[in-house]
Amino acid sequence: MSFGTPHRHFRQVGSTNTVARELAAGGAPHGTVVTAAEQTAGRGRQGRTWTAPPDSALLYSAVVRPIEPRHAVLPLAVALAVCETAEVLRPEIECQVKWPNDIHLEGRKLAGILIEARPQDGWAVLGVGLNLSIAEFPEELRDRAISLFGAAPAVPYGVQGAIRNSWAEVAAGTLSERLGVWLDTDAQLVLGAWRVRDALFGREVSWEKGTGIADGVDDRGFLLVRLADGDRVALGAGDVHLTSF
Repeated sequence: MSFGTPHRHFRQVGSTNTVARELAAGGAPHGTVVTAAEQTAGRGRQGRTWTAPPDSALLYSAVVRPIEPRHAVLPLAVALAVCETAEVLRPEIECQVKWPNDIHLEGRKLAGILIEARPQDGWAVLGVGLNLSIAEFPEELRDRAISLFGAAPAVPYGVQGAIRNSWAEVAAGTLSERLGVWLDTDAQLVLGAWRVRDALFGREVSWEKGTGIADGVDDRGFLLVRLADGDRVALGAGDVHLTSF
């Protein structure tokens, strides 16, 4: 059975991650996918909300089980799959990843990833929100967010009927295929591919305990930051901000 099967699609849910977690807790197999045209209670990292108008984004969650040592860099593998999905839909673009989980296009956020794991139960849920055709972002996000197609995407080849969410259907299938590849890829290859897309490398960043120059990621996927005195620290979690754009 390929990754992405079974696939349950909803017109509206509170959160695709919540539905996927319920399915995982009930024994849903590896590769089970949940998508929705609209979320009423979408979630991001650090308790933030994730919002998008109906039929304007890929709202996607997938079950991974069992959790194994090869999944040590799972967040990085998911980010690569999302980047490649966007680039399949628009081959002329190149995406980058802002550690730990934001996909950037032209310096603005195109997609976000939320991974919720239950190692004690042997599963994780991978949540992805990919902006496809959001016509207008809230004022506080207009300079920081971007859509893949803008407000009026063309209908993809091979899709019958000019339905607004046809790109979401194509994106879901593409993401499932790319996740199937990257989740089975050796961790060192994942790290190498991720480092090529590192949006922070060499740039000044800040976090709650200081500032420094982003210096890539270590073999655990932790962000390395070089301090003014030459020492390096490894950040395993938390928010990191660019100090200048």
